[in-house]
Amino acid sequence: MTVRFTRETLRTLRQVPLFTGLADDTLALLARGAHERCCPRGTRLFAQGEPADRFYVVLDGWVKLYRDSPDGSECMVGLFTRGESFAEAAMFDRQGFPVNGGVAEDARLLVFPAEPFLDTLREHHGLTLNLLANLTGMLRALVLQLDQLTNQSTHQRLAAFLLSLCPNDAPRATVSLPCDKMLIAGRLGMKPESFSRAMARLRAFGVRCERNCVHLDDLPALCAFARGGDSRPLPACPGLNGTRGSGAVSSRPMT
Repeated sequence: MTVRFTRETLRTLRQVPLFTGLADDTLALLARGAHERCCPRGTRLFAQGEPADRFYVVLDGWVKLYRDSPDGSECMVGLFTRGESFAEAAMFDRQGFPVNGGVAEDARLLVFPAEPFLDTLREHHGLTLNLLANLTGMLRALVLQLDQLTNQSTHQRLAAFLLSLCPNDAPRATVSLPCDKMLIAGRLGMKPESFSRAMARLRAFGVRCERNCVHLDDLPALCAFARGGDSRPLPACPGLNGTRGSGAVSSRPMT
């Protein structure tokens, strides 16, 4: 059965890295059996070890992947929002979900059951090669993320994260973040207090916060800074590394 998407859903699917370069009719073919699901904050989508018989695309909201640590806290593994997919690798290897998945902020999801999706790939071998190439691109993005965690300052990591939520080539944008900023801090490998300080210091590059909305008034400047190409001094940030005063952007991770 061919699935008919709304324009908004189709536009979101085109943004998903797994589906890069696929025509609309091909997307509809792959989505046979897919269905939308609206989930309130706190909904558990799957538990570690459960059969990985599906994967997801986020249409709206935020989803977190995590593991339970021995002390009962959550160890953040991934944070996903509109236009991103997750759990596809677990579905392909059929060894169960390696982590827990939960809704971090009210979300609207597109759920892809494994069998219809894999049946389509068996019927259309060309699609398998296309998806394999896209999965390779996603792996390269993960390598870049690891590079950011080890080689970029907290300010640059936060800047890159905010930019990833913006439309391409826009001069300015407004993005919504989860209410729980600790989720983003965990995703970026920094402490919650470091996140607050990094956000405050990005004001020099046109970043303004209003609750969970972040206004980015100068995306080109923020992009140059995230790439390490801007040496403008940042404003003073009391208590950062035990100092008070302004200084040039550092390339050393500061967590």
